[in-house]
Amino acid sequence: MCVDSDGCEIEGCSSSDEVRTLSGRMSPGMKSSPDLHSCKPGQKFRSALRRCRSPAAAAGILTFGNVLNYMDRYTVAGVLLDIQQHYGVTDSGAGLLQTVFICSFMVAAPIFGYLGDRFNRKVILSCGIFFWSIVTLMSSFISKEYYWLFVLSRGLVGIGESSYSSISPTIIGDLYTNNSRTMMLSVFYLAIPLGSGLGYILGSGAKDAAEDWHWALRVSPFLGIIVSALIMLFVPEPKRGSADQMEGRIKASPSWISDMKALAKNRSYVFSSLASAAVSFATGAFGMLIPIYLYRAQVVQKTVEPCTKKVCSSKDSLIFGAITCVTGLLGVVIGAATTHFCRKKTERADPLVCAVSMLGSAIFICLIFVVAKSSIIGAYVCIFIGETLLFLNWAITADILMFVVIPTRRATAVAFQSFISHLLGDAGSSYLIGLISDEIQKSYASSEIWKFLSLGYALMLCPFIIVLGGMFFLATALFFLDDREKAEKLKKLMLQPPPSSVKVITRRGPICTDV
Repeated sequence: MCVDSDGCEIEGCSSSDEVRTLSGRMSPGMKSSPDLHSCKPGQKFRSALRRCRSPAAAAGILTFGNVLNYMDRYTVAGVLLDIQQHYGVTDSGAGLLQTVFICSFMVAAPIFGYLGDRFNRKVILSCGIFFWSIVTLMSSFISKEYYWLFVLSRGLVGIGESSYSSISPTIIGDLYTNNSRTMMLSVFYLAIPLGSGLGYILGSGAKDAAEDWHWALRVSPFLGIIVSALIMLFVPEPKRGSADQMEGRIKASPSWISDMKALAKNRSYVFSSLASAAVSFATGAFGMLIPIYLYRAQVVQKTVEPCTKKVCSSKDSLIFGAITCVTGLLGVVIGAATTHFCRKKTERADPLVCAVSMLGSAIFICLIFVVAKSSIIGAYVCIFIGETLLFLNWAITADILMFVVIPTRRATAVAFQSFISHLLGDAGSSYLIGLISDEIQKSYASSEIWKFLSLGYALMLCPFIIVLGGMFFLATALFFLDDREKAEKLKKLMLQPPPSSVKVITRRGPICTDV
């Protein structure tokens, strides 16, 4: 017989006469305690759920939810040609979808960061993923006369997804520590390129199967609702700082303003956030516009015909999605392994690995626009190498944040970093590059060659921003050790026991003083 933490008996779990508890064994004499009672069905169910809420299960569910987040985000990119054709919009109009999504995402992120540092995180996550799932499903029924409503729906989806991206890494940060946390965050952030690539594949695959691009938006919502339920059932709500042996000893900052002031003084956090913005600028623009660019390159090479049909070719989206999945896996794995190795050589390994990978990525992304006109295969090779190097820093950047920010400030830090990276990154990159492309096309005769060249010239802005991001990571390396040491000292101060009252006896009577 076993005894649950609620004090009820669980039948059939042991043939021994001893009473077993979650903390150890009790003597047989305690079996007859009047406090023990048979478990009700609901209590047995809750007991079973508690046993299933392991850190590994929670990390797996949260990672799958992150995959869905990015699948939904890039499903639209996988059918962007069809959306342009259906609604009759230009390159800048197509880029506006990503801009509105990211703007709502970044505005909502600090709000959810504040809530995540103070309220039940898994409830916020579950509600957020349920919300964007329903909005995505409903957006697939918007007719072609209401493009503005379709754009608005992407903004609402961004609000739902911001809750997930801001809070879920902090739960993993409170379940694991040190190298285990690095590994689990690497797996979690693997979902970014993996989910992005699967978004292209899902979007184009569902469109081809149904011969209607609207069905691309009707698959991920059902998976999202399932994940929402799994989070509520199987993801625990760990105490903030529990992995750092700070459970129950510290409280959240009483003021959001004080959190923001502390983060603004954290130079490693500021520079790594600016570097993240450079990564977001490039990945946002590439994610939306590279499939169109490669399609136009093949039109120029006369290997495909311009799209005038109801359903456009999705081959480039499928190939680009597959490449993104593979490079995401390679990038995160190589990044985690490289950082683990380099930490033995230097304590500044995390930002230095990010800086080198960014600078190397810029070289190969530049080469895409050199070879695309003559060789699509060459362009795909450059994309493969460039994306692999770019994806090296996803998990490492998150780990830098965990090192230099104390646990009770991490949700706010993640949210504000997300805000900065989107504000200066992909919030405007797709629309800006689409606008540059449109302006170049207006300056020359309308032709397929100039549609291709104008988008390529606009996308050339990306490698320059990536180089700037590499510089920011080098700046992070200068201050990383000092900021990490300050965070460790602050955590130790928080671990000190609270003042206790001691009586001091005087002639007039006892006086209580705080020590």
